Amino acid sequence: MTGIDRRRLLAAGGGVAAAAALATACGSNTGRGGGGSGPGISQWYHQYGEPGVERAVKRYAAAYDKASVSVQWRPGDYDRQTAAALLTDAGPDVFEVNGPLLDQIQGGQVVDLTAEVEPVKDDFNQAVLAPKIWQGKIWGIPQVIDMQLLYYRKSLLKDAGVEPPQTLDELVDAAKKLTTKKAKGLFLGNDGGVGVLGGTPLFAAGLSLIGEDGKVGFDDPAAARTLGKIRQLYADKSLLLGAPTDWSDPAAFIQGLTAMQWSGLWALPQIKKALGDDFGVLPFPKDGAGGKPSVPVGAYGSAVSARSKRKAEAKAYAKWLWVDRTEYQQDFALSYGFHIPARISLAKKAKELREGAAADAVRFATDHGYAEPLLWTTADRTAYQDALSRIIKDGANPESELKTVVRKANAELERVKKK
Repeated sequence: MTGIDRRRLLAAGGGVAAAAALATACGSNTGRGGGGSGPGISQWYHQYGEPGVERAVKRYAAAYDKASVSVQWRPGDYDRQTAAALLTDAGPDVFEVNGPLLDQIQGGQVVDLTAEVEPVKDDFNQAVLAPKIWQGKIWGIPQVIDMQLLYYRKSLLKDAGVEPPQTLDELVDAAKKLTTKKAKGLFLGNDGGVGVLGGTPLFAAGLSLIGEDGKVGFDDPAAARTLGKIRQLYADKSLLLGAPTDWSDPAAFIQGLTAMQWSGLWALPQIKKALGDDFGVLPFPKDGAGGKPSVPVGAYGSAVSARSKRKAEAKAYAKWLWVDRTEYQQDFALSYGFHIPARISLAKKAKELREGAAADAVRFATDHGYAEPLLWTTADRTAYQDALSRIIKDGANPESELKTVVRKANAELERVKKK
């Protein structure tokens, strides 16, 4: 998965909703699965960046003996392509879905996969499964988990007499102490964290975007207090801004431009190769008495189109690949890049994830992971991110900014619940 793909999936805590566009505005690189003599099934993937992924998914498809599966690799704006294709009879039978899929569910564009997932439901990481559930039914099967976490340089913290931060207050203090003439204390992205943080600070305060009761989960004074501390990082000039590459790339951290960096799990192998054991990882630190560590996670999922002429066969194939064939699931997660298998049991078995920072990351994702909720819409996301920008960069009042977002989110909840 490329840096852009990861931003699409994980920035602001989840995916960016698709908008309709011409389905033909994309490449048509296809590969026939040769394994089955049954009916033909088409399967779409977005274009992953790591070498070998395309060959791997075509190999999986070729091994299926109950249907002939045609894999299509879709470069370009995959979300827009899929949104358009699902409105036609020329779309895929099985396809990847990015983040929450409320629009597709409410639009009747995907089919219920509860029966396929139910036998192993509890083995899936519940944070990434939750956005695939609507009205008690499962509409997508998580494939792999990507996550964000805080990297810190052990030697730099030790030289400055700074302990790895366990609270947001400690993070603010540490970033200030670690800022020198040569380096900044913390890198949250070139925009100061506006694009990547999303709901992460709110979860660190013990809040949420949408609560379990289906209501806005951050209509609380603690939200403003926490976002005010993110502003403090910016005001203290502790944040690295204008780095050669953005938060998804660990170059700034590796080059010593920052002592701490917020990035993704995908960066870990590159960091380890460059720095050896001179780094550690942390969740986003908790804030306040009711706070808890916060780890944003996201997962592309496999879904079946409601317009498929072979829905039963497509559901059977999706189950075979993403429920039954655990060896393919592990291969997909760890042989082409660095991800966590969506199944808890597979994450525990993976030797690459058993030791050091990788093992810590898996534990953080399991214990503290959150995904953008199903009911958090594009309009919500835009309103919140605009407010976050004004708070962090302009010093706008967090309370008044959040009140506006709460009003908009409440209106959005009413709208989607009426569908």
